[in-house]
Amino acid sequence: MAENFRRSERPTLGIEWELGVIDPETRDLVPRAVELIDHIEPRYPQLHFEREFLQNTVELVTGVHTTVPRAVDELRQGVDALTSGAAELGAAIWTSGSHPFSDFREQPVSPKMTYAEIINRTQYWGQQMLIWGIHVHVGISHEDRVWPIINAIMTHYPHLLSISASSPGWDGIDTGYASNRTMLYQQLPTAGLPYQFGSWAEWEAFQHDQSTSGVTNHTGSMHFDVRPASKWGTIEVRISDATSNLRELSAIVALTHCLVVHYDRMIDRGEELPTLQPWHVAENKWRAARYGLEALVITSRETEERWVTQELSELVDTLEPLARELDCYEELQLIGEILERGAGYARQRRIHELTGDWRKAVDATSAELLELRPIR
Repeated sequence: MAENFRRSERPTLGIEWELGVIDPETRDLVPRAVELIDHIEPRYPQLHFEREFLQNTVELVTGVHTTVPRAVDELRQGVDALTSGAAELGAAIWTSGSHPFSDFREQPVSPKMTYAEIINRTQYWGQQMLIWGIHVHVGISHEDRVWPIINAIMTHYPHLLSISASSPGWDGIDTGYASNRTMLYQQLPTAGLPYQFGSWAEWEAFQHDQSTSGVTNHTGSMHFDVRPASKWGTIEVRISDATSNLRELSAIVALTHCLVVHYDRMIDRGEELPTLQPWHVAENKWRAARYGLEALVITSRETEERWVTQELSELVDTLEPLARELDCYEELQLIGEILERGAGYARQRRIHELTGDWRKAVDATSAELLELRPIR
């Protein structure tokens, strides 16, 4: 089964960001996303608001951009539109990796056949998807580059997850995980770590098998943590939890953009891209989901280990020249700010430990959406 990859001439950028609609009094999720979109869409025809898996979720989708600041600015416009529109309807906008106390049994799924089929097939696990993430698309010039770059990106899975991890609470309890979203999402049969395909032909053969066996007929696509998006000619990186604010989102997008372009340039220079054994990748994913920025991660095929915070600091230095070229130097530097302030999971956990009330954590994350703004 041939899959037509729509090649991108430049390393273009697109972002998808999932946000929840909540009741400002109870702080619980409410299924009013479609109502909100219908309310504001006529006023903002230049913005793209997408209906999502759950009726409490709006996805902001940018157009195709060449720089992080421009893409993030489009998201800023979308957040401002959603915030004002929700206030007019007596609702509010909030986002994080997961909601800390909402009951998934009371949150309806959007009326779409693909979504209904996912629930029908996955039952209990599929019903629990009160989770939100960030998807970053980066344009790739040729399909033969896609899997070498994806396999290299997987060596930095814990870096992208630890700085975004923001889902410690679930069903009213502290799970002990920095990103419970990561653990929940991988329960779906088409989600989780991608296989380390060695070529585009192997990917096409896999897609043929999935189609023949009926997997993609039922679910629409594979929902890997990193995957090719052939329709757009991009690699889609889906590792990160949804951040509660645009400031941190811009740092994560800058790191993602730089990493993909960095590995693309290595191919240009004829250099070998890094890989880790699949079992090391899986272990790093778990460590970042469990410990966040306190994770000790595996950094080589020889099983050497380092603290992810050390890795992140050095990674920012390494990517600095490329970030200047891609016009995201200032955004990349914000990773240092996250390391100093603590990622979203740590901030939410501190509030819950002090007050015993997850609603206070929801209040704090809601405030961040308005207060921690993009730097330009």
